[in-house]
Amino acid sequence: MPGLQRAASKSSHSDLLNEARELGFDVSQVASSDLRQTIKAEKERRWKLENKEAIEAWNEFIGREGLPWLNSGSSRNYPT
Repeated sequence: MPGLQRAASKSSHSDLLNEARELGFDVSQVASSDLRQTIKAEKERRWKLENKEAIEAWNEFIGREGLPWLNSGSSRNYPT
């Protein structure tokens, strides 16, 4: 069965490439652009996972204290 699936997959990929070329797409450029977007999205997803605790802690702080630079009673030099 895996051999049949592989053959069907190759056939559908070939059909897809042929159709894209017939419509005038630069398949290499489209693939490169899509791959860049996919890589960027994966890097963002991984960064969010790696920094999840810090993000949650920051959100809790903001929920509790508000934005530090909007607190007019603060003596700290936060950007305005």
